[in-house]
Amino acid sequence: MRSYDEIFELAAGRKGGCGVLEDLLSKPKSADVLAKLGDDRWLAGMTRSVFQAGFNWKVIEKKWPGFEEAFESFDPRRWSLMSDEDLDRLVKDTRIVRNAVKILSVRDNAIFLTDLAREHGTAAKCLGNWPPDDYIGLLELLKKRGGRLGGTTAQCFLRQIGKDSFVLSKDVVTALIREGVVEKTPGSKSSMRAVQDAFNTWSRESGRSLTEISRTLAMSVES
Repeated sequence: MRSYDEIFELAAGRKGGCGVLEDLLSKPKSADVLAKLGDDRWLAGMTRSVFQAGFNWKVIEKKWPGFEEAFESFDPRRWSLMSDEDLDRLVKDTRIVRNAVKILSVRDNAIFLTDLAREHGTAAKCLGNWPPDDYIGLLELLKKRGGRLGGTTAQCFLRQIGKDSFVLSKDVVTALIREGVVEKTPGSKSSMRAVQDAFNTWSRESGRSLTEISRTLAMSVES
């Protein structure tokens, strides 16, 4: 496994130089900022990623103001009590994508967030303060207790909301295989632990966030 600096140089060579690459490396929001987000914004972020999964994301982006209206700004307490009447109304609402299974995930994730709020004061405190060096633990929590938040859906949700994160995109996985971290797309607990350990090593070496390392890996691959 090469050092982060070596991978950075490889990516910089492919993107036109160190300065260009630095401009392309998005940085996460701080834990403090994320912990102060309203839990409604976490539910909105979950919903956006769930609906984008396996769908044209541009359609979801275009319709997003309608989602905010239809789901009344995503108050978790409100949607943890989604009724049959709510569901019947929403599956007919042209402001959103009318997928009943994904609509029900809003209720499931609202319940998840209200449970976290009872446990931690707010769900944002729990999720925002989750340590980056146990990112895979956060993914496991979302998968087990959330609705349709497994795999890259959870990873994309966390990236979009600004959480320090890695996303196991095709290019990132290609880079991880190249570096000898895994042999194939990680899915088992042991392979995910190997990925976390590699990211933690690179982070300690460089002082970089998971987000920056993930982006560097992706851009180190010949596209």
